Amino acid sequence: MEIYKSRAAQFNSELEQIKSQYNTISFLRLTTILLLLVSLFYLIKTDENIFIIAAGVSFLGFILLMRKHNQLARKKALCEALIKINSDETDYLERKIIPFEDGIALNQFSHPYAYDLDIFGANSLFHNLNRTTTYTGKHTLANQLWKLWPNETILQNQEAVKELSIKFEWRQDFMALGKTGKDTALQFKALQQWSKSVTAPVSKQSLQLAYLTPILFVGVLAAYTITGDIEYTKVLSFIFVLNMSFLGKFFSRIKAEIQNADGIDKTIKQYGLIIEKIENETFTSEKLIALQQKLQHNNQKASIQLKRLSGLFSYMDAIGNFVTTMLFNGTFLFHIHIFNALLKWKKQNAQALELWLEIIGEFEMLNSLANFSYNNPGFAFPELNSSKEISFTNLSHPLLQKATRVGNDVNFQPQSFMILTGSNMSGKSTFLRSLGINMVLTGMGAPVCAEKANVHPMPVMVSMRLSDSLTDSESYFYAEIKRLKQIMDGLEQQVAFVLLDEILRGTNSDDKRSGTIAVLKKMIAKNAIGVIATHDIEVCATTYEYPDQLTNKCFEVEIINDDLHFDYKLRDGICRNKSATFLMEKMEVI
Repeated sequence: MEIYKSRAAQFNSELEQIKSQYNTISFLRLTTILLLLVSLFYLIKTDENIFIIAAGVSFLGFILLMRKHNQLARKKALCEALIKINSDETDYLERKIIPFEDGIALNQFSHPYAYDLDIFGANSLFHNLNRTTTYTGKHTLANQLWKLWPNETILQNQEAVKELSIKFEWRQDFMALGKTGKDTALQFKALQQWSKSVTAPVSKQSLQLAYLTPILFVGVLAAYTITGDIEYTKVLSFIFVLNMSFLGKFFSRIKAEIQNADGIDKTIKQYGLIIEKIENETFTSEKLIALQQKLQHNNQKASIQLKRLSGLFSYMDAIGNFVTTMLFNGTFLFHIHIFNALLKWKKQNAQALELWLEIIGEFEMLNSLANFSYNNPGFAFPELNSSKEISFTNLSHPLLQKATRVGNDVNFQPQSFMILTGSNMSGKSTFLRSLGINMVLTGMGAPVCAEKANVHPMPVMVSMRLSDSLTDSESYFYAEIKRLKQIMDGLEQQVAFVLLDEILRGTNSDDKRSGTIAVLKKMIAKNAIGVIATHDIEVCATTYEYPDQLTNKCFEVEIINDDLHFDYKLRDGICRNKSATFLMEKMEVI
């Protein structure tokens, strides 16, 4: 945490210096404008050469100061972003607030585990992991949380996350570039739509005319300048009108090409800067090197191509300015040439553009996982296996406070399925979520909240927290039956890690008991691995029928000094102690 506080203070100090320079340059820039105006005034009044020189020097000074002003503006924005990044991390680690997007809009209630395990939403796993700054980055991270990836991909992710974790300054600079951009879902989708749209090219005859008439205009203008013959102005006027008429034939096509592209040039420019940051870094992990190598196209860096595209969109945007359109197109058919260049760029780079955006998303996702790893140095990267072995040493929930969380050793072999008992508040649900969340983290290549882990990555399927669906006229009980059906169907396809918390709550005790036992038997017949939590002690007797597949574990509660005491430690056997009656008596309910 101290490094974040230190860097926030460092960048605050740098920001003060930048602001001072920024204000000085702003004042000098204003001064050059005033000197230019004064020089022009006296030039008109006196016609002396000294004022021509003064006007020229003032104009040149303004241009240089403008460039310096823009450089300082960029430095200022980056510095402010770095302050924000380090302040946010400090607030997060001090548990004041989680100042990151929570991804609630990404939640999928029908997903096998996303809703039950709090993957998205306030205080969710995504909320804690997310350090993305772009639309593509956010969705890449979400996609990583939704899916199970092959072991090879997981190992490559682990290697990349370990490398990025120690590239602390690079990671923050990378994030700062994203934060200074104006990336939105609308602009990202507009860029995607533009790259995939098919536009007829400018015809050869039209291009020939687009080169010919500007050349004629320049030639006639030169002739008029040399001779002063007034007849040439009539020819110039004719060519001007001809050019504007010719532009009119392309105007609707140009407008259609750049629709929904307002400000998109700035977004593309920011993508280019982010990619340039990737291009200029040296990586050692296989995945990062492979991603970096994909940023070459047509023997040119992706950042250079994006810089060119940004410029083309910026020029195209000027067609909305009436004066600029008249001046530049009446003389040189400027926008037809830009339109043609834009179509050529699309033809040559459209497919690569989609790949480049995916690479930005991949780096943002890996950067988020690397930040998670850096903030939790005690978390372990699991060893992977393909033999259906799952074990964790000192497993806990990664989102609980380090000082208060309690770890447990868990091993799903030789028995592959656990029947878990315990009174309310003893820690059963938290334990189930700890298992589920850490299996999800394993499947994406992130470290887990354990000292050691050896895991066969497999699909996670959960029935823990369903809700009535009013829009579907669906009761809680029917929603639960549908989820159990979804799990059974999934187990037909492949082995899975299953977590069930007190299932069939919407029916009577006998029906619930017999149904739970039937579900449990069918799951172990399908070779499922996992845990079922229950309050029904009779369900635990199923272990006598299936001693090789089932094991009983529990969380106990003790009454110490007339108060309940939970130690949240996983024990062998069946829970014996009860807390409900004690609590009701203590609170004078009964």
